[in-house]
Amino acid sequence: MIDTRVKSLCDEFSVEIIGKSQYPGPGQTRAVGTLRKMIDRTDMEHARLVLSTLAETTNNKACLDREAFGAVSGLILARPDEVEQASKWLAVFDAMPLGEMQAITQDLRGFFPLNAVLAGMIYERIWRAFGPRSIQPDLYDERRRA
Repeated sequence: MIDTRVKSLCDEFSVEIIGKSQYPGPGQTRAVGTLRKMIDRTDMEHARLVLSTLAETTNNKACLDREAFGAVSGLILARPDEVEQASKWLAVFDAMPLGEMQAITQDLRGFFPLNAVLAGMIYERIWRAFGPRSIQPDLYDERRRA
């Protein structure tokens, strides 16, 4: 039985809940237990912000799994000042190739918790957008835009 809070949250963001034996496609999730635990541990608003960050940003509708939910949840809790700058926060996620980043994390499966690996990869992008170099980037940074 799916928790009604989870069902309501997924409906709000047009996320389809699928069975555990199915492979999720864009806009689908099977991580209902993760969402329920998140709601229980934090609150509905926190879970709404996590789902909003993932479901309403470019190219991230296919990243609605346990690892992404955990990574984004932890980053929201760790960096509340950045989250309050909602348009900039969402712009960072819009520009992020989250699906590719999730694929890269698979190389470390069994060695590290994948949500922590993914959170580190995402945080590097957040730090670049909000950190001390966000105004004046390092000229020798290999990721600076030409």
